[in-house]
Amino acid sequence: MSSALRALLVLAALALGAPGAWSQPATPGATVVLVEIRDAIGPATKDHFLRALAHAEETGAGLLVLSLDTPGGLDAAMRDMIQGILGARVPVVTWVAPSGARAASAGTFILYASHVAAMAPGTNLGAATPVPIGGSPPADQGDKTDRSKDEAEPPAAGASDRKAINDAIAYIRSLADLRGRDPGFAEAAVREAASLPAQEALERGVIEIIAADLPALLAALDGREVTLQDGKRALATTGLVIDRFEMDWRTSLLSVITNPLVAYGLLIIGLYGLMFEGYNPGAILPGVIGAICLLLGLYALQVLSVNFAGLALVVLGIGMMIAEIFLPSFGALGVGGLAAFVIGSIVLMDSGVPGFALDRGLVATIATLAGGAMLATIWLANRARRRPVVTGTEQLIGDHAEALEAFSGRGRVRIYGEDWSAVSTAPVAAGQRVRIESVAGLTLHVVPEK
Repeated sequence: MSSALRALLVLAALALGAPGAWSQPATPGATVVLVEIRDAIGPATKDHFLRALAHAEETGAGLLVLSLDTPGGLDAAMRDMIQGILGARVPVVTWVAPSGARAASAGTFILYASHVAAMAPGTNLGAATPVPIGGSPPADQGDKTDRSKDEAEPPAAGASDRKAINDAIAYIRSLADLRGRDPGFAEAAVREAASLPAQEALERGVIEIIAADLPALLAALDGREVTLQDGKRALATTGLVIDRFEMDWRTSLLSVITNPLVAYGLLIIGLYGLMFEGYNPGAILPGVIGAICLLLGLYALQVLSVNFAGLALVVLGIGMMIAEIFLPSFGALGVGGLAAFVIGSIVLMDSGVPGFALDRGLVATIATLAGGAMLATIWLANRARRRPVVTGTEQLIGDHAEALEAFSGRGRVRIYGEDWSAVSTAPVAAGQRVRIESVAGLTLHVVPEK
């Protein structure tokens, strides 16, 4: 057998018996995972970044580039992201881009924690003073006086603010020491809300690279040495393939809900909805909206973990749909329960544990069946309401009776085998059909039919 024939047989065997042979995964280290965050740092954006980091580690990517543009976000979500960066097995490069972007507040901490910090021209970072949800309380008079004089201890709110600021300063200085970046600006960014443009950040040693686009960033990274947990590593970024880690529909939806401003609004709506329901028991709709919004707000602010929030919404939704059967809520409990069940299922859909994520088809099937049953119940109720009355005096109105005698004014008629007194403004002949217009006690007001 000739060598050419053997080669053809080998190729045929690969084509028929190994369908994945032509789509082999990229060589480890030959890709760079690019993940973009263009929103506030919250549970959804944190989850998106950590999944991108896990993807980069599983595929053996050469590095991960975080393209960042954020006004800040939640402290808990930021610290989870930083812990992921510090424990990463691949280098993480945070790049504030495109031009006009910013890495404010939580973004500054993430930039300091990254193995390499880069910015595009026309960007800025800083303003990292921690601010509580809803804004800082007004400064007390004790804070305005000379601290060199003996004075009473300031109120608890002032002490709480100072504790948060000092904790944030210690945290960002530790990151600056770890990465060899300017600790002076790090402290000023927290204590005084200082900010820097890209060029000044480079001159002060806050960042290492200014790059206008991704190819320029990769070119500047080539040959740079970074320190990982397992030792130093030299970056080889020439010829890397870009692997964009896109945000899926679930994360996009949750990122809107978990935006700090939206989360704060959900929390307020939830509290006022429950208050209105408490002041007006039986209104039902404010309580339904309030309960759902309150749970979503607590999840968005990371007061409740994703597992507890999702499970609470699912249980609340099932309870509301069951209560719809027994309470006259006119569909409010049913619709609210269906919404809570679907939202809770979306929150729980990706648990991060293999084999324990909820199946979309199962959630869609249950939601469709529950919604169909609810719509069928509403349709049957409306149909029953439109049916004519079959009992009581209302049944007589519009029906026909037979005159037992000729009369003009008051006489007697028969309907359903019963004799009734009747009143007519027009003459009625004996045996003539009359239509009942109204009922007054035991007297029927009738109109003769021609």
